This record gives sequence, C-alpha cells and structure tokens, in this order.
Amino acid sequence: MTDLLAPDPAPGERADAARNRAKVLHAAAELFRTRDPRAVTMDDIAKAAGVGRGTLYRRYPDVASVALALLDEHEREVQGRLLDGPPPLGPGAPPGERLAAFYAAMVELLETHSHLALGAETGGARFATGAYGFWYAHVRALLTEAGVPQPDRQVDILLAPLAAEVYRHQRERGLSAEEIAEGLARLAYSVVG
Repeated sequence: MTDLLAPDPAPGERADAARNRAKVLHAAAELFRTRDPRAVTMDDIAKAAGVGRGTLYRRYPDVASVALALLDEHEREVQGRLLDGPPPLGPGAPPGERLAAFYAAMVELLETHSHLALGAETGGARFATGAYGFWYAHVRALLTEAGVPQPDRQVDILLAPLAAEVYRHQRERGLSAEEIAEGLARLAYSVVG
C-alpha cells in the first residue's frame, strides 16, 4: 500500500509541490479525524497545513476532493481484494457469499475511515466518485450472476446502507460494527440467496 502522505513527488511533480501536498494531506487527515468532517473548510485545511489558499486550490478544488484523495488509497485496497483476493471476497465464491463478504469489507473500511467518507462522499457527491461506480459494477455483476431479475433496480438500494451517514448513525445508535455486518449479510443472502 502506498502512503499518500509521503512527500515523494509524482511523475512531473516539483519537490516543493510534493511537500505542500504532503502538508495538506497530513493537516486534512488530522482535521477530518478530530472534527466533524462536514464542517471542515478549505481555509481550515490551508491554515492547518501552513500553505496559502492558492496552493491548496491549485491541487484541490474543494474539501471533498481532499477527503477523496485520503480515502482513495483505502478504497483501492478493497477493490484489489475484490478483483484478486481469495474467496469469498475475491472471485470463486457464490454471489451471496461474495456480497456478504463485500459488506463485511465495507463495514471494516467505514469503521476505520467513515470520517473521510463523510468528508468526501456526503449526499450526492457519493454517486460521482469512481469508487461508487466500482461498487455499483461489482454488486450488479453479483446480482446478474445470481440470476436476480432487473438488477439495476436493486444495486443502489443494496449500496445505500454503506453510506457513511447511515453507518455513523447506526454506530451512534449503539450498534457494533459486527452487528451491522451481520445485518448486511442477512440482507445479502435474502436478495442473492
């Protein structure tokens, strides 16, 4: 796994730009972790990072894009396990088992990084992310493999419980991550069998 916060420059990136990116991501990660991510502003991030607003806006147009940059590494790890990992999360298990394993992996991701998901994917922004498109395609493929009629009608419904707001609400109501994962597994088996 790569470290998004490391100051190694990307190809074509100047060393000072890499250092500023690292400062921004470190500061933003701390702000998202310690405050309500939906209340973090670009000014907050620039001040905490010790960079000018112009420096921040050159790379990130808004707070959601900063949170998405931090969340991306973790989502890619889950995507890799879905594509190439061992069953039941990876290929080779029946669709119901894979969907239940997907839910468990997403609960694990949300348990650790819901603060980033709240910053990146609140409301309609969630549907515009590349990760959501990947999750959509994965769940649709499982439904199709299981022979579920008209799978497109159900994919968003099956992904809705994975919204960061829903997950946080359930945790605040006292449900454990394990209880949430168990409930989602029951949902997976009831839909896919």
